[in-house]
Amino acid sequence: MTKHIIWDWNGTLFHDIDAVVGATNVVFKPYELPELTVDDFRAVYTRPIWVAYERLLGRPLEDGEWERLDVGFHDNYFRLMATCGLAADALATLQAWTGTQSLCSMAPHTHLVPLVESFGIDGHFLRVDGLRGSTGGEKAVHMLAHIEALGAEPGDVLIIGDSVDDGLAARHVGARAVLYTGGMTTRAELESTGLPVVDTLTDALAHA
Repeated sequence: MTKHIIWDWNGTLFHDIDAVVGATNVVFKPYELPELTVDDFRAVYTRPIWVAYERLLGRPLEDGEWERLDVGFHDNYFRLMATCGLAADALATLQAWTGTQSLCSMAPHTHLVPLVESFGIDGHFLRVDGLRGSTGGEKAVHMLAHIEALGAEPGDVLIIGDSVDDGLAARHVGARAVLYTGGMTTRAELESTGLPVVDTLTDALAHA
């Protein structure tokens, strides 16, 4: 039985796929690559994100290249995300759940917290954790620290996210997961995990 839900932010509660793709196109423009559509981006997206960048370029990143691309991406993403909002059913889903909830994101913590607060939904969460260190890695270790800080039993936890990495993090900590198609990963790749895959957050809640 689920007692606690851990939500992902980018691509799950926060519908920011257009900002992500737009920022990616800006930072890769000097490479003279074709401009990515949402479907193009989903076809290459993975965690850690530098692997997705290597897929785009068709080669390993050079020394210092990841850091430059990451800084450029975030500068443009923070500009473009101002036009983004919550997923269509995010607020209703948060309000419908009667257990406890928290948020664990790979977004920088100092940007995540005020953004969550700006939507007036921070009161739904026992804890909000973004990354306090470098960006771009895998979520498993971050998720483990989040659960330990909560003092939650992994078997009582359902993780809802939009990427394979969310599913891998759930397995790493011993929690269950539901994967949502509204973010950065194709349905086919989500389904390849063997985890439940849903098209709405309301449907995700049904698995709790």
